Amino acid sequence: MARKEPLLIALKGGVLRLREVGGPCTDTSPHLASLCQLLENILRKGLQQPAWGFRRRDYWHWLEQLPTAGTGRLSPLSTSIQKAGGCEKVQTAQGHGRYFLRLALQEKVLAAAVRELAQTPRLLEFYDPVSSILGNEELLEPFLSLLLVVTEMDFSLDLQNCSFLDESWLLPVCITYEMVPCHTLGMVLRYVDGRVFVTEVLPESQAEVDEVVLAGDILDEINGCSLRNAYSGQAGALLQKLKGQPLSFRLLRWRWHDGEVYEPLLPYLKVLKEKEPKFQLQHSPRRRGKEEPRRLQGGRLLYKLRYLGQTSVGKYGGKEVLAHAIPAVLERRSPVREVLFDVKETEVLVQERNSSKLLCRYPYPTISCVGRCTDSSHLFGFCVATSPESPDGSTFDCLVFASSSEQECEEIIRRIAAGFKHTEWFV
Repeated sequence: MARKEPLLIALKGGVLRLREVGGPCTDTSPHLASLCQLLENILRKGLQQPAWGFRRRDYWHWLEQLPTAGTGRLSPLSTSIQKAGGCEKVQTAQGHGRYFLRLALQEKVLAAAVRELAQTPRLLEFYDPVSSILGNEELLEPFLSLLLVVTEMDFSLDLQNCSFLDESWLLPVCITYEMVPCHTLGMVLRYVDGRVFVTEVLPESQAEVDEVVLAGDILDEINGCSLRNAYSGQAGALLQKLKGQPLSFRLLRWRWHDGEVYEPLLPYLKVLKEKEPKFQLQHSPRRRGKEEPRRLQGGRLLYKLRYLGQTSVGKYGGKEVLAHAIPAVLERRSPVREVLFDVKETEVLVQERNSSKLLCRYPYPTISCVGRCTDSSHLFGFCVATSPESPDGSTFDCLVFASSSEQECEEIIRRIAAGFKHTEWFV
């Protein structure tokens, strides 16, 4: 007589609860996560670890070694294993295994995988025949019977929502955001441990007008290209390639279904707060008041500034030079030019206000520092490399501008700083 196995008893109860709900099981089904966790616990129970310090085994390691069909088309099981192994949004054996389990529920191939394991002695040796369920003939049969019941159920899962499976069965709220072609994204981004966070939605940008993105959300995909494990600047580079095209973003919300912070995000948000102390989670779209002036031109947020001139600061472009460079420009009393100042995701553009003629453009990798004049709250300057290809090293110029208010000045400085600090190529 087979021993009573608590995990199988719990699995039976979980399957019954899901069946009682009726209809296809979706990501919002209250018992889905617990069912997946039970299946994972069963697949891990009695899994023997190799000696001599080799990598720790997980159930994915035998799944990826299951025999494939000899000739002809791949079986549904083999196709599912290939998809799980090729998923770019998971990085670990746990992530690949969890992605497979979700895919196997939807494609109805989990029972086939366990049967294939039972017929492959070299893989069955992964399990202890006494303590495991999959390696114990008496327990394997009732487990397969429960999997056949699961196979008869319908699952409708968002398989693209998998970027947190390395860490948790709890999945974030995931939405798709479509954006019309525009000159600037309207989001300030910060890269934290391979994830691309939106730290600010810029006033009067297309992103703010659409009222979808909130500070604290994660960019998971752009036009189908995964940003999981993204390097600094990757989103900007991708957007440059897609310039002029409609954009489709997959966003992971910072807020979960219950209205609270999505729990697996907490460690990331802690790091983000350390990097940007002023960062705050945005709870709702910012509503523009009637008194707030619109500074849009061609879909871009532009600042009306006065360009006061520039000066060479030599071969050092650190923020310390601003203390004497800005006064030096003011002492020259150069003719003031009325300009439009455009802070984009990858560069800063300066245009002549009357004609919109482009006067200069500075990609963030060429910007070394930005700061405000201590004697005047509405003046700021930034240093740019003027000869980055020179064998003798770069020299730097400091450009000085006047804004209409202290608040606007601070906003521009913050946006420029966010731009060049997020650029991987500048140190």
